[in-house]
Amino acid sequence: MASFRDLLSAAKSEIREVTTAEAEDLIAGGATLLDVREADEFEQGAVPGSVFLPRGHLESQVEGRLGDKSGTVVVMCAGGVRSAFAARTLQELGYADVVSMAGGFNRWKDEGRNWRTPEVLNPDQRNRYSRHLLLPEVGEEGQQKLLGAKVLLLGAGGLGSPAALYLAAAGVGTIGIVDMDVVDDSNLQRLILHNVDRVGERKVDSAKKTITLLNPDVNVIAFDVRLDASNIAEIISQFDIVVDGADNFPVRYMLNDASVKLGIPVVHGSIFRFEGNVTVFDPKHGPTYRDMLPEPPPAELAPSCSEAGVLGVLPGIVGSIQALEAIKLILGIGDPLIGRYLAFDALDMEFREFKIRKDPSNQITWENRDQIQVVELDGHCQPAPLQAPLT
Repeated sequence: MASFRDLLSAAKSEIREVTTAEAEDLIAGGATLLDVREADEFEQGAVPGSVFLPRGHLESQVEGRLGDKSGTVVVMCAGGVRSAFAARTLQELGYADVVSMAGGFNRWKDEGRNWRTPEVLNPDQRNRYSRHLLLPEVGEEGQQKLLGAKVLLLGAGGLGSPAALYLAAAGVGTIGIVDMDVVDDSNLQRLILHNVDRVGERKVDSAKKTITLLNPDVNVIAFDVRLDASNIAEIISQFDIVVDGADNFPVRYMLNDASVKLGIPVVHGSIFRFEGNVTVFDPKHGPTYRDMLPEPPPAELAPSCSEAGVLGVLPGIVGSIQALEAIKLILGIGDPLIGRYLAFDALDMEFREFKIRKDPSNQITWENRDQIQVVELDGHCQPAPLQAPLT
């Protein structure tokens, strides 16, 4: 019967070991560092940028964490034993270039190489977000990203309500809300952030109360102001992502110009009667609102919800999809709706998708960001001329 030493010797004979110095060079060149220690070891210290996946979960979760099997993977444990077994397992799973770091984290640390004490979830957070932690695509690292993220909601209305609730429930650490309206009886058919006791209250104050009751981890920043050219850049620059629930074209186009100038992704949503639409405008990586709609349609073709009506449950569906897209952007997972326009018909229960392409005539682009002027827009929503480039 084989002994532990026999098994370890066999594993090491089938893999390649590297020194800590060689591992550091590989990581600097783009290799992934996979830390297979246990959680209590990781919490005492870790290498920045490493992917943490305890050895006991390796086989079941690694393909969700390391999707590219062709890249170089450096496996690390405390001393180089578990990493040897893990490296052989990765080779058996089809990973093409795997090495084990001899001496492990202990030698790395003793040699004075870069490490830090990572931020970890407290026991209450581990319990609250336990279903996220079970997902390899999220895990503790992803939950920390959510807790550190900052998302701005443009409106605490029909779309902002479900988006706010699901972003807060997911643990997005900072949620900003821009709205200068008050809660009205007619809102309660669809604005699930509010209730009858809040009628007459400022929407941002009501929203903050609801979010805080749902998740005290969330820092809610209320902007009880009208969004205009004098404040939009200052407000949205504080956030990583904007969830757009605006209900008029001038604000949507002004948001486009400001977000393009600052390079901030916008998760756009709109609703009309029984139909809803969602897309993601990322000015650095895809088309924008002005590419999709160079100019607004005539007013008679685009009445507001207060004029044409809306099915109360519809914004719940669209706003939830907006929250989902924002979470995907934060985590860097999945295929976000960049360059893709998702249209939903509630009566036919049908989703359709259309491609959005960049408009060559559109000058409000990330490449021209330093020349973009964010100004108040009239009903035609035409952008201000680009400023002359600095010489």
